[in-house]
Amino acid sequence: MGEPFEHKLRVRYVECDPQGVVFNSHYLAYFDINITELWRAAFGGYSAMTDRGIDLVVAEAQLQFRAPARFDDELTLQIAVTRMGNTAITSSHRISRGEELIAEGSERHVVVALETMTKTPIPDWIRDGLDPWTVEEAPGPTRAASSSPSAPAAPRTGS
Repeated sequence: MGEPFEHKLRVRYVECDPQGVVFNSHYLAYFDINITELWRAAFGGYSAMTDRGIDLVVAEAQLQFRAPARFDDELTLQIAVTRMGNTAITSSHRISRGEELIAEGSERHVVVALETMTKTPIPDWIRDGLDPWTVEEAPGPTRAASSSPSAPAAPRTGS
C-alpha cells in the first residue's frame, strides 16, 4: 500500500478575491496542478499518456472548505489514488497550511482514447506507475471543521 503524493504551492495574489482569501474555484485548479505533478513523478509528465493515445477527463469532483487560505500562504497539496476501476481513477485530495486543513475532496477521472474521447480500460503501465501513491479508500471527510485533522502518512514528494 502506498502513501499520498505531496506538492507545495504558494498562493499568488491573482488567486485571491476582494475578501482577501483564495477564491473558491482555485481549489479545483490546485487539485489539477497536483494530479499533473503526480503524473510527472509517476511517468515523467502528462505527455507520457497522451503520446500513447489516451487522456483523462474529469467525471466527478467534490470539495469541502475547512479554513481560508490567503495571499502568500504556502500550501501543501496531497493526492492519493483511492480506487482504480476498469476505466476510472478516483483520487482523494487534501490542502493544508502547516497542520491546518484548508480543503479536502475527491475527483474521479475517466481514461479515454484521444481520437474518439470514449472511455478505455486503464493500461497496466498506469496502474503500476501509480502504485506508490495508491492507498486504501479513506472514509468520508469529517464534519468538524475546527477539529485537528489526523496526520496523513508521510507523503512521497515529486522533488
